[in-house]
Amino acid sequence: MNASTARVAGVAKALSDQTRLELLLAIAMVQEHSCAELVRAFPVSQATVSHHLKVLVAAGLVTVRRSGQFHHYRVVPGALAAWAGELIRIFAPAGRAIGARRQRQRRARAAAPSTSPASPTRA
Repeated sequence: MNASTARVAGVAKALSDQTRLELLLAIAMVQEHSCAELVRAFPVSQATVSHHLKVLVAAGLVTVRRSGQFHHYRVVPGALAAWAGELIRIFAPAGRAIGARRQRQRRARAAAPSTSPASPTRA
């Protein structure tokens, strides 16, 4: 796996968990959220919220700002768009190959003689 696919896989893994996805959406709805605010908003433990936020930070989707004992999280502008672009770039060759294969199959069907029985002629 090269660095590009590893980054794409890391973000995909971070987004694959429903709680993490919902945390990311909650942070995206406001400029900044503290961990304490997120703990109050989600029906999971503080340790679980902290773990999910750590995964989102590691994936590069959110940043953390420490203020004393408090942690404040923000969405990284453009992170999801960059990830989607990289995902498209990685899959583009496969998409072109699938399209070319389908086009060859259509041509082959169009060029093949009809296998349907001949219609009966009237006498």
